[in-house]
Amino acid sequence: MPKIAIIILNWNQPQLTISTIESFLKIEHKLFEYQIILVTNQQLKIENCKLKIIQYSANLGYSGGNNLGIKYALKNNFDYVLVANNDIRVNPNFLQILINEIKINPKQILAPKIYFEKGYEFHKNRYKSSELGKVIWAMGGKIDWGNVYGSNIAIDNVDHGQFDNNLQTPDFISGCCLLTSMELFKDVGLFDKKYYLYLEDIDLSVRASKSGYTLKIIPNSIIWHINSGTAIAASNIQDYFITRNRLLFAYKYAPLKTKLAIFRESIKHLLFGRPWQKIGVRDYYLSKFGQGSWV
Repeated sequence: MPKIAIIILNWNQPQLTISTIESFLKIEHKLFEYQIILVTNQQLKIENCKLKIIQYSANLGYSGGNNLGIKYALKNNFDYVLVANNDIRVNPNFLQILINEIKINPKQILAPKIYFEKGYEFHKNRYKSSELGKVIWAMGGKIDWGNVYGSNIAIDNVDHGQFDNNLQTPDFISGCCLLTSMELFKDVGLFDKKYYLYLEDIDLSVRASKSGYTLKIIPNSIIWHINSGTAIAASNIQDYFITRNRLLFAYKYAPLKTKLAIFRESIKHLLFGRPWQKIGVRDYYLSKFGQGSWV
């Protein structure tokens, strides 16, 4: 049977992480074997034969932490990797559905349909109580190449199946939850550690697409996301990493017209931006990547 490595990161969020792991321990797995690879900076009160713990002290960010887990999976001859946030709840059959699809064509990055967890919607007063738990967080993502922003497809819509039969082809798969074969990382490399946090999943998706991999959403595979469970929206951390990493991504992939626009925007941020936006621009031009100036 195929072997799947489920990689989950924990950085000082024990209860959130434990809840996610407990959800994964209930998945259906008649046709595959799996191991949860927990990359964590602290000891958690959870023991299970399905759990492998990799403990570390330095904060390596999303990219570096996941890379530790991926390297373990490569070394131990897993067939597939599922990268998953530590703030999700999963339908018991979601992974079996994804595996059945990727076995048809291993040269893919797959993602489930992702709902907001109940009570974590952006617009909490917009929905009826019967609609909670069926509000879409993402069905893949699109890149606005003119402004170098990624956005989630179908976000904030109550799911009535209206997107299932007319799926948009995503430009990227969110790192919230993605499944791929080990061959992807052999072909295009690991997450780029320069990003540290934010846009590293978009960068990986673009590299995969350029190497002939298909990006695909499987709508009958479902999970729930505790939105902003691991980061505070509109926070300093987003100001810093998104500002810096948009420059990194744009100068690597965007058309010339967009690069010029992003350069002009970076000067405005440097002169008039919020404090961490200014630091993000400065660090980009000083090639200060990874954790950079963030503490």
